[in-house]
Amino acid sequence: MKEILREIGMIARALDSISNIEFKEFDLTKGQYLYLVRICENPGIIQEKLAEMIKVDRTTAARAIKKLEIQGFIEKRDDNFNKKIKKLYSTEKGETIYPFLKREGDYSNKVALSGLSKEETDLLHNLLCRVRKNVEVNWDFVKKGNKRDY
Repeated sequence: MKEILREIGMIARALDSISNIEFKEFDLTKGQYLYLVRICENPGIIQEKLAEMIKVDRTTAARAIKKLEIQGFIEKRDDNFNKKIKKLYSTEKGETIYPFLKREGDYSNKVALSGLSKEETDLLHNLLCRVRKNVEVNWDFVKKGNKRDY
């Protein structure tokens, strides 16, 4: 069997490393940009949904969110109906750098897909979505404290 997940992992780590280096000037490190981009694109998202979207555990998300809040990139606001719920919003500082983060993401996407036709790009996207959905089943299973049977 081909080592497809290794290839996906190498791509993800390389792009993450590039972003961490390029976003250092904004004081964004260790993947914080992922959280900020998702919050900018989904104003009012709750922490649990954000963690699920990025595929990290709640503790990891909480640390990154707290750091972004301390740095002034995001803020938490009470929900109008349930005071226990805190919604996440980008601040003016976060909104100011979002276009740069978006441009970098679009550029990385363009570089990664260079040489692929529209049909190949669509096929790759569809196949990767299917792979992600397959993995999500195990992710949810393990996240709930279960062990996979190899």
